[in-house]
Amino acid sequence: MTDTAGVEQSVNAGDARRPPLDPNAQVVLEVEDLKVEFPTADGLVHAVNGVSYQVKAGQTLAIVGESGSGKSVSSMAVMGLHDTKKARISGSIRLDGKELVGASANTFRDLRSETVAMIFQDPQSSLHPFKKVGAQITEAYRAHHKVSKSVAAKRAVEMLDRVGIPNPARRAKQYPFEFSGGMRQRAMIALGLVNDPKLLIADEPTTALDVTVQAQILDLMNDLQREFGSAIIMITHDLAVVAEVADHVMVMYGGRSVEFGTAQQVLANPRHPYTWGLLSSVPSLTADVGSDLKPIQGSPPSLVHLPSGCSFHPRCDFKERVGGGKCARDLPEFIEVPGEPGRLSRCFLPDPAQIFATEVAPNLE
Repeated sequence: MTDTAGVEQSVNAGDARRPPLDPNAQVVLEVEDLKVEFPTADGLVHAVNGVSYQVKAGQTLAIVGESGSGKSVSSMAVMGLHDTKKARISGSIRLDGKELVGASANTFRDLRSETVAMIFQDPQSSLHPFKKVGAQITEAYRAHHKVSKSVAAKRAVEMLDRVGIPNPARRAKQYPFEFSGGMRQRAMIALGLVNDPKLLIADEPTTALDVTVQAQILDLMNDLQREFGSAIIMITHDLAVVAEVADHVMVMYGGRSVEFGTAQQVLANPRHPYTWGLLSSVPSLTADVGSDLKPIQGSPPSLVHLPSGCSFHPRCDFKERVGGGKCARDLPEFIEVPGEPGRLSRCFLPDPAQIFATEVAPNLE
């Protein structure tokens, strides 16, 4: 069982640390009807299937879902990291007003690091093992600024110091293997922010780190966001991370968005059965010793042969409430929740708020 009160406390604590949302903030990234498909011998993989969202300056969007839901694939499309000879990308990706779908490799090369940067999931494999850490940051800075090597090296040391690495001048001359896991992640953040990008994409930035280091990394990213004013996309499956850092949350399943709203809305009052399942799967600190977790039954769908209708219906405990086989036959639209502007859900359930409050939430306490 999940400690719902703990999740809500984390959301409230995160809200208290972040400034109020500015409705007039500049839209840094706008994605509309994005589709990413990969032809394979088994058929066409529908990795991302019509996703739309936007991220504003100074705000954080968390993209949540199981492995294979399309989280990383959609963000790699924003970075231009897919091989266009193997991937079919359609829809619209506008970064700082510039359309990226169909853009050239040179266009993406100019934008990376300066306008958009990415912190990859595994810093051990993302940092070059045979180059010193400071040299890698220096190279990234000089790629977008006409400065001498010494000036760029000084900037690299300043960034290592800014992300909390002790003795930054000495550490800049060391190789990645000489850093701990937490320090490598800090170095990746320094590398991502060295050019003050308008958008930072963080793909599971706290994976494999102990909880103390996780908290330090999340606090650091919040501090740096306030300092640089960057928009952030946080890709994660960890709802505790979402509660700490996110302003908005998009839940993905089977390559589609199934729920969107503020962190408070999605985590405290979710509207989609898949989101209920994710919350139910989180261990509780107050549960009895030996109590069972409640996993989502079944497995994520094949992205080659998606189920008809709602992709989640084979695993949904509530599909019979809709009746007539509608969930298996028709795909729900991703529409606004009545009375909640900007809140979206993809579900046929007639009153999900009542079902969550009376049937789901009590089992999470």
